[in-house]
Amino acid sequence: MATTVEDVREIALSLPDSSEKLAWGMPTFRVGGADGKSGKSGKIFAALGDDDTSIGVKCPREDRAELIAAEPEKFFVRPGHDDNYDWLRVRLAEVEDTAELRSILTDSWRQAAPKRLAAAHPELERSGPKGPLTAE
Repeated sequence: MATTVEDVREIALSLPDSSEKLAWGMPTFRVGGADGKSGKSGKIFAALGDDDTSIGVKCPREDRAELIAAEPEKFFVRPGHDDNYDWLRVRLAEVEDTAELRSILTDSWRQAAPKRLAAAHPELERSGPKGPLTAE
């Protein structure tokens, strides 16, 4: 079953201290700074693609090539756009189910979340030695 934009929104906003904000005309999901007091809007951990068929998520640059090689139908980068960022694109139609989507979004959230916030939520710790969006 393909995952949807609604699944992304529901899961992303269920993560601690997460919020949604438009940027570049697209919905982005952020962590931290959503209290309205700091004047900051938080760090982006996910963004919907231009046509709602993909999302961008945090991923260490050194792990992207291996992930893309392993599942090129699911993972990709936009050359010239993602080259200098710890960012990876995910085709929603290729995500197995909402459990896999939750794993991807949670991993991205952990990478963007302030250390204190991430430490306060051990239930969101990586399931494996390196997590779902890092190469083994």
